[in-house]
Amino acid sequence: METPAMKPDYWDRATRLLSRRDPALHGLIDAYPEFHLRRRSDAFTALARAIIGQQISVKAADAVWRRFVTAVDPKHADIAFPEVAPTAVAALTPDALRSAGLSQRKAEYMQDLARRFADGSLNPENWKTLSDEALIEALVTVKGIGRWTAEMFLMFHELRADVFPIADLGLQKAIRLHYAGEHALSLEEMQALAEFWRPYRSVATWYLWRSLDPLPVEY
Repeated sequence: METPAMKPDYWDRATRLLSRRDPALHGLIDAYPEFHLRRRSDAFTALARAIIGQQISVKAADAVWRRFVTAVDPKHADIAFPEVAPTAVAALTPDALRSAGLSQRKAEYMQDLARRFADGSLNPENWKTLSDEALIEALVTVKGIGRWTAEMFLMFHELRADVFPIADLGLQKAIRLHYAGEHALSLEEMQALAEFWRPYRSVATWYLWRSLDPLPVEY
């Protein structure tokens, strides 16, 4: 398993380039020198946690996650970032998942995700050969995983350098704040602006989020 807190190998190169190109990002990069994207868990666990966290508060998601991990393997209940085995999740009944706090729909999503990992139809070993868009297309075939969730996974787990989650409301707010005086910008205008940040739009996005919330959310 990879070292979870390792800095992406492109990070320093990206921050130097973005600092040269963009005064707003230059200021943000200088303001947060110790932070960077970091992988926290294996692929299945990251996606399972993303499904649990959908449409509920961070506090509620953490509580459900702990109960879910206990249901899968009580030995992992007190581990901050445990590795959850898809075969163990696939073996749980819908009632067991609901007892852990998942809704009926999320229990169905979790079982679909676990089965796809268990049978190899989703295989992280094959993902390095896929483009960002191809991997997103593979992930959104899973029940409960939409494009935004897939983009977050590419950024925070796969550490892809050039993801631009334009539908994210926080990102839109930060772009307006720094580049339009909080005036309206169309999605097309935001996309055009982000072309200036290629091939490191993930890094630009991450620093723009920091301007709204200095403490990074861990996925």
